[in-house]
Amino acid sequence: MSIDTAWIIDTDTLEKKLNDKDLLVVDMTSESIYSQLHIPGAVFLNYANVIRHAPPVFGLLPETEAFSQTLSSLGITPDTYIVAYDDEGGGKASRLLWTMAIAGHKKMSLLDGGIHAWLADKKSVSTETPSVEASNYPVSFDNTSEIVDADYIKSQLGQRNVCILDTRSENEFIGTDKRASRAGHIPGAINIDWTDIKNAENAQRLKPQEALKEILASSGVSAEQEIITHCHSHHRSALMYVALKSLGYNSVKGYPGSWSDWAERSDMPVEV
Repeated sequence: MSIDTAWIIDTDTLEKKLNDKDLLVVDMTSESIYSQLHIPGAVFLNYANVIRHAPPVFGLLPETEAFSQTLSSLGITPDTYIVAYDDEGGGKASRLLWTMAIAGHKKMSLLDGGIHAWLADKKSVSTETPSVEASNYPVSFDNTSEIVDADYIKSQLGQRNVCILDTRSENEFIGTDKRASRAGHIPGAINIDWTDIKNAENAQRLKPQEALKEILASSGVSAEQEIITHCHSHHRSALMYVALKSLGYNSVKGYPGSWSDWAERSDMPVEV
């Protein structure tokens, strides 16, 4: 999928666009943070409305009808330009953008660094909740070029043109941090902790593009490959998905459920 806007924008760019008629800024921090301060004109969206859990599997796609109601309640239409942000460096906001990509939405961006960057750059904030005119956004998750499941990954194991990119912590990857019925990783996966692509000392912004490309290349990730991103639930890995898209890696997919799904499937191999 290609979008009509940059995958990632900075605070200066967003500030200049705040009065654009087709823009909707989506705050995915928390209700308490939103009530205290948010970007002027931003609407609040609870992360729980972007995902679906079926324990022990987490981070599945939401039901289409429920997601349609969520988008419609915010006044979003297929022509709306969405800029999403959160307070954790982009995981929740990126998961929204990936889900919108599955739904075929074209105009959307991640605010680099989220609310941390906005405040660090001393941009104006608001406590006012904007009025929203509800829309009718029918949702169908038809853009299958951005999504894979466990069976597809299993069929691609060992293929040199496919990269399975695991963005969990190193301890989760090697199996010493067990968060599901089985620990370890998908055979042949490459591990890049999602925190490694962010600069905690620069308001949780992503590292510069050249630094990101070096991290990816040194880990064996190639733009020529089909890249499948995952973590435990496709939350942390959603940020990697957006980062890769912003770098021009065209064949990038996400795995909803991620390790929480794979580990519970006895027919899926695990490497430790």
